[in-house]
Amino acid sequence: MKNQRETIRRMVGYLNNEEKDGGFWLPNIQRPFVWKEEQTERLFDSILREYPISTLLVWKTKSNIKRREFIQNYKKKQKLSDFYVLEDSKIKMLVLDGQQRLQSLFIGLKGSYEGKELYLDILSGDLTQPDDIRYKFKFMEKEKVKFPWIKFKDIVFSNGEYDEISERLIDRSGIDLTREQERRVRRNVSKIIRIFTSDETLIYQELDSVDNEEAYTEDDVVEIFIRANSGGTVLGKSDLLFSLLSASWSESDEKMEELLEDINNTGYKFNRDFVLKTCLSLLDKGAAYNVSKFRDETTREAISDKWDDIANAIKDVKDFLYGKTYLRSDKALTSYLGLIPVIYFRYHFKNQWNSVKKLDEYILRTLLTGAFSGSPDTVIDRCIDAIKKSQDFKVDDLFDAIRRSGRNLQIGEETILELSYGSKNIHLIFNLWYKDFSYHPAFVDNQPQVDHIFPQSALKTIKNVNSTTGRKVLAYRAEDRDQIANCMLLTQQENGSGGKSATLPEKWFEGKSDDYLDMHLIPRDKNLWKLENYPQFIEERKKLILDKFKDLIY
Repeated sequence: MKNQRETIRRMVGYLNNEEKDGGFWLPNIQRPFVWKEEQTERLFDSILREYPISTLLVWKTKSNIKRREFIQNYKKKQKLSDFYVLEDSKIKMLVLDGQQRLQSLFIGLKGSYEGKELYLDILSGDLTQPDDIRYKFKFMEKEKVKFPWIKFKDIVFSNGEYDEISERLIDRSGIDLTREQERRVRRNVSKIIRIFTSDETLIYQELDSVDNEEAYTEDDVVEIFIRANSGGTVLGKSDLLFSLLSASWSESDEKMEELLEDINNTGYKFNRDFVLKTCLSLLDKGAAYNVSKFRDETTREAISDKWDDIANAIKDVKDFLYGKTYLRSDKALTSYLGLIPVIYFRYHFKNQWNSVKKLDEYILRTLLTGAFSGSPDTVIDRCIDAIKKSQDFKVDDLFDAIRRSGRNLQIGEETILELSYGSKNIHLIFNLWYKDFSYHPAFVDNQPQVDHIFPQSALKTIKNVNSTTGRKVLAYRAEDRDQIANCMLLTQQENGSGGKSATLPEKWFEGKSDDYLDMHLIPRDKNLWKLENYPQFIEERKKLILDKFKDLIY
């Protein structure tokens, strides 16, 4: 292993460019780029403040490793498969550690982030606290830019002298700059050119398998990759385990991407972590994660060989979830892990799948009670054991297995009535309650919205006098205002501009049809719609809500 140094300008020129040792690329074991705009902007601030940005790790190899390009013009909905490069036995440099930093530099200096390029406030640079921003960088749309914001890449890739660049910026500013501001422009330009184009700021460690083929085998590199990333925040555990799978199954990344796209296209947020844990469970390896399972070649081969059946089982259960339970969005699906025993049954007992009874009750009760929250591996394994023992999906047997794991499955009246505005489970209840609402419209801003029946602003005007202090205090605290009995689900059109807003219920419900009132479980007594009768309204509506869900309560 040897240390190499390079200027930032030259390094970004090597990305995706075969002219420098075959070019710098990303191996497919790397996860997608995940940095937000602000993180990239902070990176540039750190570099210009001459903060260290850590050493990169690069593998020089001729191996036929599946790799991809760095993304120049980043968009959130891009597919990694669009950036795959054909495998070859030519020399190439694969970045094992430092993807997020190099990718950010490439986007800022060569490309764009969601169509916006990186600009710098050329007059920034005042001394600040260490955690504050000193040099103001921002991704901006060209038409919204005016001085002192200048396109950063124009300075870094300008071939002129620093004083020539500075004078051009001053002349084109369009305003009369003070002498101090002119000095600030010259000082910043000089610093940018030095740090980004002259100083060898970037340091990378090179693992050379070209000059010494025996020094680092592919297995060695995967192990180095895991160790390099496991100590930081770059990768999660699922990413590390997936890297082991990717090393022996070249199509794993593409297959995983296809599956996640298929099962998330209706509003869910299944992730790779869930899929990998499901794979282990279906193969009777136990739900718990550990590296040894993915180091086992037979496990990796089994996932590869049986992938189509595994994927089909997951998709079948997702379709059941969407079509039969009305849990049609991530908002309503408060936990995904309870689905693993269901997928296990579909995978191993496909012929019995269509005749399963009480499956919706299993899903709803485990979600409402949080049966698979916390540390769920033992619960998942015991449920699977119950399925293997009975060769059937007997909900009562699974409930017994869950209770033996110390989980409570009882849904009492308080389980529902304690739900409140802003809690995730309120969407679960509302998704069951309002079955005719679409929880996944074409445009995300058109999603149905939870709203207060009695507006918060109105309830806050009501105050009581504290008998001890004589001071006026709120009659209804946040928990009184936000309780489910004061919440309803409205369409975006109802709750948007010109809609309900802060309208009191006596005005909002006036003239509404009986069907509308019944759908929202609104007491018919109009006197209860008045602000002064808020406590009585709440009590009556609680009764209607509990009656609505009486079949779930015991």
